[in-house]
Amino acid sequence: MEIEPLQTGSHDAPEKPRRRIAIVDDDAAICEALKGLMRSARYPADAFGSAEEFLERASLDEIACLILDIRLPGMSGMELQERLNSEQRDIPIVFISAHADEVARDRALKNGAIELLNKPVRRERLFKAIEAALGKQRG
Repeated sequence: MEIEPLQTGSHDAPEKPRRRIAIVDDDAAICEALKGLMRSARYPADAFGSAEEFLERASLDEIACLILDIRLPGMSGMELQERLNSEQRDIPIVFISAHADEVARDRALKNGAIELLNKPVRRERLFKAIEAALGKQRG
């Protein structure tokens, strides 16, 4: 993913490009593993333990892709997706879950998710989904 510099000195400067990967999962070990994996691939990444924490702390305008668990304490991943959609936040989402079924998969994809991957997530499939998300974000 290319990061374009922000031009200065012009009122018509382009918007700051989205460039960060956000990870939302209540399992701290998964957050840290995914964060490390993103950084090893040179994607700046931030991890959050809940949907609420993500909404409170993330700079939403900088998020290029959201890796989101379906089952979370409090607001679920699906509820977060619906909220972002209702606020017209076009953040590409790659869902991950240890408990996904076809109903959840269909709902996530119908609501605009790029992919729903089962845990444990295979590295190759995750990066393929992220690249699809980044392509959508650029388009």
